[in-house]
Amino acid sequence: MKVFVIAGEPSGDALGAALMEGLRSLRVDVDFAGVGGPLMAEQGLHSQFPMEELSIMGLAEVLPKYRALKRRIRQTAQAITAQAPDVVVTIDSPDFCLRVLAQARAAAPQLKTVHYVAPSVWAWRPKRAAKMARVVDHVLALLPFEPPYMEAAGMSCDFVGHPLTTEPVASAAEAAAFRASHGIAADAPLILALPGSRKGEIERLAPPFGAALTQVLAEVPEAQIVVPSVGARVAQMRAALSDWPGAPLILDASSVPIAEKRAAFRAADVALAASGTVSLELAAAATPMVIAGRMNALSEILMKRLLLIDTVTLVNLVSETRAVAEFLGPDCIAEDMAPAVVALLQGGAERQAQLAAMELTMERLGRGGEAPGLRAARSVLAALER
Repeated sequence: MKVFVIAGEPSGDALGAALMEGLRSLRVDVDFAGVGGPLMAEQGLHSQFPMEELSIMGLAEVLPKYRALKRRIRQTAQAITAQAPDVVVTIDSPDFCLRVLAQARAAAPQLKTVHYVAPSVWAWRPKRAAKMARVVDHVLALLPFEPPYMEAAGMSCDFVGHPLTTEPVASAAEAAAFRASHGIAADAPLILALPGSRKGEIERLAPPFGAALTQVLAEVPEAQIVVPSVGARVAQMRAALSDWPGAPLILDASSVPIAEKRAAFRAADVALAASGTVSLELAAAATPMVIAGRMNALSEILMKRLLLIDTVTLVNLVSETRAVAEFLGPDCIAEDMAPAVVALLQGGAERQAQLAAMELTMERLGRGGEAPGLRAARSVLAALER
């Protein structure tokens, strides 16, 4: 059985590696080819070219490499045609992957295709599903409510579980050790501040986060603040936090182990976080949260017109509640965020509602069940049999 797999970024590399491992456990005759990163290489993939060439975001970054990307699209489609695999599995990175599939399908109309990670058509741009259905037969979804959207567009789809459900979660002992190692009292309120990992996010969110936390510490002066940061943004983060209250502890991901970050998540009593998948990391650690987000003015206007849902927080969507408070766009102001943080620190109904919603979210995402990579492998094989 020949499987051609394409991943264009680190998250896709992780999904691809788990899928490959799952397929190997179910089929002894499987051979892989395609494009991937180091994790997929550990599973036996010899990448057609370095995956890093595809890890490009933003128009300004793409334009100078447009010709090179077009060449890689053509090269990858030609490799698929030449190798005639039993199935092609593309993982996220739709701008690259769907163009490859279009060219490969033009040359080989009977080609079987699977796409891993459903587009968020439930949130905005629903026509993307119909466009994808022209070149994709089957979809592997990370969220339990996504299959009906894909099926309505003409593709089969299985929910295979979210990879975050297999990530380790710090124990209570590790959380206590984190507090002790940083001189944080066991009973001190601990606030996790997560103003994003991208340059623009930090620029937009650090000021309102700092202002909100100033108000929080005025009411809860004994609170401590911890700010995890990716290594590439530590200098920017330190500068952005220079006027924050409470001498925040910045965790530099380039110099502290991932277990330290997990322990910080578990040790925190509440988080003030940028909108995004971090809400699921917090849910896994059972850390109540307040979610906020800002974009540039034009993007906010466009998103307000295009958005099809009344919440962007995955915990709210998966649990079918609105337990997590959101402060997005013009609502991202300190005077509103601070009381929400204080309310969660004080316990009560808001905190209990979030804890219940987070537990339900992790259950619905597949925690405690079969590993997503193995579920994805079963789904691919079942789709091929159909």
